[in-house]
Amino acid sequence: MEHTGPADEVDRIVDAWHHVRPDLELEPLTVFSRVSRLARHLDLARRTAFARHSLETWEFDVLSALRRAGEPFRLSPGTLVTQTLVTSGTMTNRIDRLESRGFVQRHRSPDDRRGVLVELTEEGLARVDAAMSDLLDIEAKVLTALSPTERPQLAALLRTVTAQFDE
Repeated sequence: MEHTGPADEVDRIVDAWHHVRPDLELEPLTVFSRVSRLARHLDLARRTAFARHSLETWEFDVLSALRRAGEPFRLSPGTLVTQTLVTSGTMTNRIDRLESRGFVQRHRSPDDRRGVLVELTEEGLARVDAAMSDLLDIEAKVLTALSPTERPQLAALLRTVTAQFDE
């Protein structure tokens, strides 16, 4: 198959498939194998960034949901479940663990006597902000392979492909 630019590992894989199965339309493989490889590299980079701040990926997910809520950085456990795509039992366990580390605290909901709100502590806020800054530095370095005009183009193309899963 023809390539533009230097060949990469995906090109070698696709070429091998083309050789043994020339009847297959391999275009999806040229795209999604690269997406998959990039996802593995980004997952490792994220884990590394979070580890520098003594956070697990799931901890960052919960803390960042609270941070994005804006002041006073409070959400209900149900909202956290929705935003992090875990079960309520899992979220209860996560909140317990984050509370034991001093990153969040529970408060009674002023609107519902039985309800609870989860709030970032100062330590949780500092930790998630530092991890987010580190993460963005790492991800910005990945994007240096693209020109400033190519970056928004890639974001738009990926949005188009992923939008079908957000419906």
